[in-house]
Amino acid sequence: MPRTPPPAPKQTAAPAGRFDDDAWRQWPYALWRLGFEQARRNGDAYVRALPLADRHQRELAAFAARQWLEPLAPDNNPFTNPVVLRQTVREGGANLLRGAQAAWEDGLRQWSGLPPAGTDRFRPGHEVAATPGKVVLRNRLAELIQYRPMTARTRPEPIFIVPAWIMKYYILDLSPHNSLIAYLVGQGYTVFCVSWKNPTAADRDLGMDDYLRLGVHEPLAAIEAIVPGAAIHAAGYCLGGTLLAMAASAMARDGDRRLASLSLLAAQTDFSEPGELGLFIDDVQVTLLETQMAALGYFPAQQMSGAFQLLRSQQLVWSRMVSEYLLGQRRPMTDLQAWNADATRMPARMHGQYLRRLFLDNDLAAGRYDIDGRPLRLADLTLPTFCVGTETDHVAPWRSVYKLHDLSPAPLTFVLTSGGHNAGIVSEPGHPRRRFRSLPRPAAAPALAPDDWLAAATPHDGSWWPHWRAWLDALSGDPAKPPALGAARKGYPPLGDAPGTYVMER
Repeated sequence: MPRTPPPAPKQTAAPAGRFDDDAWRQWPYALWRLGFEQARRNGDAYVRALPLADRHQRELAAFAARQWLEPLAPDNNPFTNPVVLRQTVREGGANLLRGAQAAWEDGLRQWSGLPPAGTDRFRPGHEVAATPGKVVLRNRLAELIQYRPMTARTRPEPIFIVPAWIMKYYILDLSPHNSLIAYLVGQGYTVFCVSWKNPTAADRDLGMDDYLRLGVHEPLAAIEAIVPGAAIHAAGYCLGGTLLAMAASAMARDGDRRLASLSLLAAQTDFSEPGELGLFIDDVQVTLLETQMAALGYFPAQQMSGAFQLLRSQQLVWSRMVSEYLLGQRRPMTDLQAWNADATRMPARMHGQYLRRLFLDNDLAAGRYDIDGRPLRLADLTLPTFCVGTETDHVAPWRSVYKLHDLSPAPLTFVLTSGGHNAGIVSEPGHPRRRFRSLPRPAAAPALAPDDWLAAATPHDGSWWPHWRAWLDALSGDPAKPPALGAARKGYPPLGDAPGTYVMER
């Protein structure tokens, strides 16, 4: 029997806008552009012909080839980029002087360990992470923030948000106009959110069980004390959603009925197709990381952000260098960029467990992940579930997020929204050019294949936030008097104003 050829790595097209200027269709720039595009095609063909053992190795080789080729691209060279040459002539070289000044400033800030220029305009507790509230719980790993009500009456069911621990929580509480937390509070909900500690070497032995206990179960106990008798809408973003799915599965297994619903935002539960981030995760690379983390006690924040930049090197590195250093057009800092620069570390033990048990071994989806000595089964999840994927997500690809349909029999509303892993979630009403698709699946009904779901789902213009709010409203009771902030008599006094202390740690 002839051997079936292995699947080839995906061919990459030039990003939209890269060669849009008319000058790229004129000689000699068209020749250089066509030569670069042919070199990229030749590189893809060469990688497909390599006698490599598996798809992961081929994709890694294709990635390495793209990284090697990118510095040779004509748009990244001031002498072969017609836009740069035209601007230099027009300004008499002033653009290059401004660019050199910007490069010098950036280099000094990086060498000094300072954040990028402009981030000081977005200070947590002032311009961002400014939704009023109180810290009502603090343990070794997490603070729990309860937000002050903005309406006279609130729904009886509070919302509990678990963000990812690889980032600071205020991606969900950016500026007042695009804060998901402020939006939910303004819609008449009592909202609680976890703010993770930024770990140090002293936290090296904290593991996944600690994150479940200190970041989910202890906050749930506090919420139960502050809003007694109320079922809780639980929502998790990115790895916070993965952690929350694990906790909800354990609760369902143990007969714990405190949750009213489950919402997972850009969160994977099956890691068999983790997306481009999987390029950096195989047994050899994880072993090397574990050796590094054993010495440091944590996974450095800069290493994670560097990996994300490599995955989108043309858009995040090279195009920025062309714009700011060659064209002299300094891009104003945005709240999302400032948040992205406010990176966090991860404890060595937890990060090793996460990489091996979830990414490499896919234990959660396979039913091999155990809590308290007993395995978790996502099939135990029967809560009403709202699941969000984003169209251009390279961290949690939407087809990977969609796999929850095959793991849980719960009534599941899946939403696919425009944008990427962060911008697709920060999608406030009124944001231009936003759109989404949605299609619910009844409990225990068979799942459509992803492409069939895409063809059948109803398209909508605008933000998915009101769609989620309407879904929550349908599962909630009539508004009533809001609860007090904290419950001092039950051991949960207000400990300070939001955004708390952990978000300030560098």
